[in-house]
Amino acid sequence: MLSTNIKEATKAAHQDLEKKVVLKLKAVRSHLDYADVLKHFYVYFNAVEQAIAPYITTELLPDHAERRNSSYLKKDIEELGADTSDLPEAIAPEISNTLQALGAMYVMEGSIMGGPIIVQMLAKYGVDKGVSFFSGYGEATGQMWGKFVAVMNATAQNEADEAIAIAAANETFSRFGDVFTSTEQLSS
Repeated sequence: MLSTNIKEATKAAHQDLEKKVVLKLKAVRSHLDYADVLKHFYVYFNAVEQAIAPYITTELLPDHAERRNSSYLKKDIEELGADTSDLPEAIAPEISNTLQALGAMYVMEGSIMGGPIIVQMLAKYGVDKGVSFFSGYGEATGQMWGKFVAVMNATAQNEADEAIAIAAANETFSRFGDVFTSTEQLSS
């Protein structure tokens, strides 16, 4: 089943990205610092959303329009008193079919699961607004994840399909990490 195999096969890439994100979050000391972190999420999620748009349809995922997206990030950035200018560079993974799109979306939807932990971490640093994106779907988070996983599992019919989705998920994690790495190199 893809949902089981993708989690294991992307574990290293997920952990690498998580380390980069946590380092950025631990450096947050103000609302503007946090807005800068959100800009990294915004530019990347926006790029990935554009790449998957032709393949993630309401026929495939009926609640797609209700799912969290980069517009939440933009709203959070603006609530913090910043805007979406001066964005880091982001390169979306190569997406040319539905399986790759689902692999990329696995990374994006999976980010919801860690959202409450991020909100708690930010609260320790005095950040109390601009958290709509990381608040996920509230009480419906588990249900929304379950619906996505069911679609992902139903779409991947065999090991070859799973391999395509897994490769796209790994590339999505890796390129997301690049968004954080490129700005560290620029500021060094």
